[in-house]
Amino acid sequence: MSHNSFGHLFRFTTFGESHGPAIGCVVDGCPPRIALTEADIQADLDRRRPGQSRFTTQRQEPDNVKILSGVFTEADGIQRTTGTSIGLLIENVDQRSKDYSEIAQKFRPGHADYTYDAKYGIRDPRGGGRSSARETAMRVAAGAIARKVIPFMRIRGALVQMGPHKIDRANWDWEEVNNNPFFCPDAKAATFFADYLDQIRKSGSSIGAVIEVVAEGVPAGLGAPIYGKLDADLASAMMSINAVKGVEIGAGFGAAELTGEENADEMRAGNDGSPRFTANHAGGILGGISSGQPVVVRFAVKPTSSILTPRLTVDKAGAETEILTKGRHDPCVGIRAVPVGEAMMAIVLADHFLRHRAQVG
Repeated sequence: MSHNSFGHLFRFTTFGESHGPAIGCVVDGCPPRIALTEADIQADLDRRRPGQSRFTTQRQEPDNVKILSGVFTEADGIQRTTGTSIGLLIENVDQRSKDYSEIAQKFRPGHADYTYDAKYGIRDPRGGGRSSARETAMRVAAGAIARKVIPFMRIRGALVQMGPHKIDRANWDWEEVNNNPFFCPDAKAATFFADYLDQIRKSGSSIGAVIEVVAEGVPAGLGAPIYGKLDADLASAMMSINAVKGVEIGAGFGAAELTGEENADEMRAGNDGSPRFTANHAGGILGGISSGQPVVVRFAVKPTSSILTPRLTVDKAGAETEILTKGRHDPCVGIRAVPVGEAMMAIVLADHFLRHRAQVG
């Protein structure tokens, strides 16, 4: 299997399966002498970790990360990157492979089972194997390192919609994101989501969500106008996350409803000599290059495909049958996608920052 790597100058490669002994990644391109410890990475992993509330999978994985290479403790006692490949490993400790024995020969509708088998002629039915969202733990780990490369940028994500229900943006409070299990910036909506998702969960079903990721402090000039567009790389990064079915930058699809006058992010003279924008429909990116405004990305996550409700399907022999998926699954996988989206934003911005730095010297 190819295509296990993402990025250019800042690049990471992941390995491992959902029910294998471990998952891991190798991060290349991190500059030397950046202070980095396992605790720096663990803080982000703990936000994504499963089993922290009734609204996520009850698989109990501590997700304790180990740094295997690429750091050295100097005479001052501080552990810093060496500029070489950084190896990271997380052991899997709570696999329950028997949960999948009954569906080993059946294809789950909405899942990657059929397409994976069609491409490779073999698949690991235990939690989806390589196609499992378990892999995203390593993206979060790589993203924690990326944040160290661009500490002047602030990257935050939030759940802004669950099913058809959207937050009230007038209630947006970044501090509230860490006060509820949904990463929701609207306290009132978070209370509603708790009751709403309880009903979904108890029925054995699942629901989708929309996540918004915002990066502040992004300098103007990152990206390139043709095939190195910052927004194109961000779209690729977010679409690569499991279960993501749509991505938009700034106003996104809403821009199609605006007139030219409404969509134009008008400019006035700023106090620091840089232009001051009166709006940000472009989401901080113009012509594939960052404008200096906050970079805003949203992505839609589909409902978890593994559900307890019986669905029609076929087996590997082509016979018609039905299936329900036992085991431990997120009733709304979009919740834990918030730190994953933040990580992918950080990885893309770190990569483009290093590319830009190479250009300007």
